[in-house]
Amino acid sequence: MSAPTTARQHLAHLAQEKAKVTDWPGYIGWAVGLLVLIALVYWLMRQGWNWRRTLQSGLPALPAVPPDAGPVILETGGRYHGTTTAGNWLDRVVAHGLGTRSRADLTLGERGLLVVRPGDVDLWIPAERLTGARKDSGIAGKVVPAGLLVVTWSLQGTELDSGFRADHPDEHAAWVEAVNELATRTTKTKKTEEAAP
Repeated sequence: MSAPTTARQHLAHLAQEKAKVTDWPGYIGWAVGLLVLIALVYWLMRQGWNWRRTLQSGLPALPAVPPDAGPVILETGGRYHGTTTAGNWLDRVVAHGLGTRSRADLTLGERGLLVVRPGDVDLWIPAERLTGARKDSGIAGKVVPAGLLVVTWSLQGTELDSGFRADHPDEHAAWVEAVNELATRTTKTKKTEEAAP
């Protein structure tokens, strides 16, 4: 009699284990809970982005994009990594479409810097608003080991940094030199015009 009892106990034990394996309500509950958590995190991130946009709504409108940047000094393709307030590489500016990363074609001309972003808002920085350029390792919370070209400019009194990564990062040094030279030349011309009677 002990053999059938042992077999029954063994079958009962197997049935109990199988019930644990196919505990679908438990699995579905965990899956739904995880999906709700993911949706909540996404919603909070979106609210943060909208809150930042609301805070920056007072930022003046971007300059109108001209048909061309004047006689071309330099051109390159690459990625636009975002714009921050000058000196604060984590304070991303999201107003006017400046917060989204995208592919970009940069043209530095005698009249300013033209950033063409396919599928996004183009950016025009007139030469008189350029204040300088430098090579840096990060902007808008994004660190790039080989470095970025960071252009500092003024939007009606608000100093901003815009970060770019050229397809060929060895071009960054030439861009820094050219942007700084254009900014200096434009500033000198502006001061001379203001000093003239």
